[in-house]
Amino acid sequence: MFRCVIPGLVVGLLLTGPVCVSAQVAVDPPAPVAPATVTRTPDGRATIRAVRVTTPMRIDGKLDEAIYSQVPPISDFIQSDPKPGEVAAEKTDVWVLFDDSRVYVVARCWETHPERMIANEMRRDSNILFPGNDNFVVDLDTFHDRRNGVMFGVNPIGGRNDGQALNGQQYNGDYNPIWTFKTGRFEGGWTVEMSIPFKSLRYTPGREQVWGMVAVRQSKWRNEVSFLTKMPASRGHRAILETSLGANLVGIEAPLTARNIEVKPFAIADVTTDRLAKPPVSNDVGADAGLDVKYGITRNLTADLTVRTDFAQVEADEQQINLTRFNLFFPEKRDFFLENQGTFSFGGVVTSGSAAGASDAPILFYSRRIGLDGGAEVPIQAGGRLTGRVGRFSLGVINIESGDAPERNLQATNFTVLRLKRDIFRKSSVGVMMTSRSALRAGGGRNEAFGADASLGFFANMFVYGYVAKARSESAKAGDDMSHRVQLDYPGDRYALQLERLGVGSRFDPGVGFARRTGVEKHYAQAKFTPRTKRVKSIRKFNYIGSFSHIDNTVAHRLDTRVVDGEFGIELQNSDRFFTGYASTYEYLPQPFRIATGVTLPVGGYDYGIGRIGYNFGRQRKVSGNVQLESGTFYSGHRTTLAVSSGRYSPLPRLSAEPNVSINRVRLPVGDFTTTLLGSRVTYTLTPMAFVSALVQYNSGSRTVSTNARLRWEYRPGSEFFVVYNEQRDTLGLGAPDLQNRALIVKMNHSLRF
Repeated sequence: MFRCVIPGLVVGLLLTGPVCVSAQVAVDPPAPVAPATVTRTPDGRATIRAVRVTTPMRIDGKLDEAIYSQVPPISDFIQSDPKPGEVAAEKTDVWVLFDDSRVYVVARCWETHPERMIANEMRRDSNILFPGNDNFVVDLDTFHDRRNGVMFGVNPIGGRNDGQALNGQQYNGDYNPIWTFKTGRFEGGWTVEMSIPFKSLRYTPGREQVWGMVAVRQSKWRNEVSFLTKMPASRGHRAILETSLGANLVGIEAPLTARNIEVKPFAIADVTTDRLAKPPVSNDVGADAGLDVKYGITRNLTADLTVRTDFAQVEADEQQINLTRFNLFFPEKRDFFLENQGTFSFGGVVTSGSAAGASDAPILFYSRRIGLDGGAEVPIQAGGRLTGRVGRFSLGVINIESGDAPERNLQATNFTVLRLKRDIFRKSSVGVMMTSRSALRAGGGRNEAFGADASLGFFANMFVYGYVAKARSESAKAGDDMSHRVQLDYPGDRYALQLERLGVGSRFDPGVGFARRTGVEKHYAQAKFTPRTKRVKSIRKFNYIGSFSHIDNTVAHRLDTRVVDGEFGIELQNSDRFFTGYASTYEYLPQPFRIATGVTLPVGGYDYGIGRIGYNFGRQRKVSGNVQLESGTFYSGHRTTLAVSSGRYSPLPRLSAEPNVSINRVRLPVGDFTTTLLGSRVTYTLTPMAFVSALVQYNSGSRTVSTNARLRWEYRPGSEFFVVYNEQRDTLGLGAPDLQNRALIVKMNHSLRF
């Protein structure tokens, strides 16, 4: 296999001889010859070697076994920040080991000032762990497709994150594979030993494996990010997703046993009160049981089956204030839909992470359409899912049957999703997708959607995404039921550019998807200039961002939305960020818009502009968060908004409070109103395997106070015990808030592997 750069464009060519179409050639380094564990090339590529261990490993974080003195470590990490391309100031030593059942990834993280290390979070999957703490993360590209990977990361006090890297761009942090680890301290820093069962991984058939691996180390007090291989500075810590630029990992010998079955039965009991139900329910006692089965058909193809699925343990959604005429997007949090979630992404549209749902581009498959209706739970009777790879093809199949819910006028419904994607070249793919839903309500008719898409990677940092799709319901009127999109994305460090053209037909209706708006044609452009500076030591770089969005209504042949936005920001060396900006907006309301209770805006076009100023306090602080103030014209009036997001106060590593505040003061000729959204999550982490948390929220729009309190204890890897208390109260009265509903739920599951 020869890889050619034209220039920077990597193309895999199967050649019979040493021929390349460009004079600028980048070849992966050869496999290390024992005792060496790494070989490198001048351009930052690497090939590393895993070593078999013949004696049992003690996972204690001490690194006192003989193997660590006998096998040379993999070192010489390369900075991506603050000095891209230079050798890391803080040294990191890594070993990749394995035996007949497990892969071990071990790191010794040296620190010139161990007393300055920042580690203030122990809760699993907390968004503070990365990038807010010192950490070490590894991303294993087990299919060596240079697109996807499984990630494992820890901080010095035992907080851990795990998830999946999707298509080199997205991160699914809700996926939790079974693995164990221990951290330790030594005089010059900290250590970690990770133990990952082969049964927790999916990989190609065969005993001798070639994987990819990305490893990143963050020294937070330095605000330094360094990688095993050279990574683009524009991605920062998120370059961990760039499996296409990771090292080759050779030498692993996988077990030949084919059986891989995981059975997870669960039992649940609850006491429920619902005063809004008809008839009302008071202290109703219930119990149920169900079963999830995961069967490895092959090492790279997995079937998931679920019977009488229950998601009572899932954390409640964080509420949002909506001052637009479009639906809000809420992320998926249910375990059954999370593994290999990226398989079902379509057309380059982001479906996970903080940016999910922010685009006007439709999402062809939105799993929250299954088992939920308007936020209320609809029972899932049974379902199955098949995901994995066959050669260069990625395959995803879902078939689920939901029960009826007469109180919501819902009938039993079948949901089917088919996804097939083929890898081409080094970083590109093409695919097709189909979704189908039987009638959800009487007379609703069947809904079907079909589409083809492409994701093309060029050079080191350029991507082109596109799709064409058709979606409609049988009961819908005739009309344009097509959608198409082409997007170019160049996320460079100094210069960045994004261009998009999107069309969504007026009758485009993805019944198992999410469409923010239909009957539109959109043109969008965004340009960034982010120069680094050495003149002011406290400043890392400046940010200049400009964007333009133009959306036409294709039915009424008029302009619907136009937004011109400009922003200037300063990123400091300590990871704080200051920004200020202004957005000029035109919005046409095609029908009266009820923006608040008793306040309705009339039909017509509105020109308005809002300025903003804000400051993001680095997450390494005991008190951190993003503060933003907006003020300016709004439709035919004025709006002032104060928002505190991602807030956090952590007096102790085990205890944290995460407040969020959003206050909108709106003055319009048709009426004045103020919206208030207050919330806070308080978490106490008993151990890295157990925590207690409470999410309390007040929403002036619904005038309710809601509480979601949870105890989560992973009493053994993959097996969990939950105690959940949910409550919602109405604040309309003059006295104490009136109870609307509440529930106390106890759930236990137990993982059995065969």
